[in-house]
Amino acid sequence: MNYKIKPNFFSIVVFFIVGGALVNQFDFETLKLQKPALAIVYTLVLIISFGFMIKKSKK
Repeated sequence: MNYKIKPNFFSIVVFFIVGGALVNQFDFETLKLQKPALAIVYTLVLIISFGFMIKKSKK
């Protein structure tokens, strides 16, 4: 069986939007997050969208 990694367009869009929001939450001067609870949610969504992005197809 050959597996192909077929990226999902919706997951790629979500990945870049949430990743950008996570970077905006980070304060580089103090090296802290502005809202840590929201950053945890962003990180979970980022991991899930990355998982869907590299989903394998059996074709």
